[in-house]
Amino acid sequence: MNLVSIRLITDDVRGLAEFYQLLTGVEPAWATPDFAEIVTPAGTLAIGSTRTVALFAAGSARPADNHTAIIEFLVPDVDAQYRRLRTAVADFVTEPTTMPWGNRSLLLRDPDGNLVNLFTPVTEAAIAKFAVR
Repeated sequence: MNLVSIRLITDDVRGLAEFYQLLTGVEPAWATPDFAEIVTPAGTLAIGSTRTVALFAAGSARPADNHTAIIEFLVPDVDAQYRRLRTAVADFVTEPTTMPWGNRSLLLRDPDGNLVNLFTPVTEAAIAKFAVR
């Protein structure tokens, strides 16, 4: 088994895709107006319209209703990302903070309220875990 993507369901596919394009610098790949993907080397963030939910099972997903997951992106310099995004992102949960497990993290919310963590490993153990230098 291989994790391929995480899919967010939204009422505003274009707006959410534009947000993640701003965040990642990755141009969304559009399959239809109801489905876009932000493809990164490590995985794909899929963004689907509420109209697609009925194709799986009507009522099985609700937009802007995530209270458990955090979408995480490894970045070279979380402080630089904070400076870059400070005026473009509406909802920062925390400023860059060094966490006990060795990552420097910036927590924010996307336009649908999903938590997003941008992080940079800063301790030797965290750097080794993510194989970054």
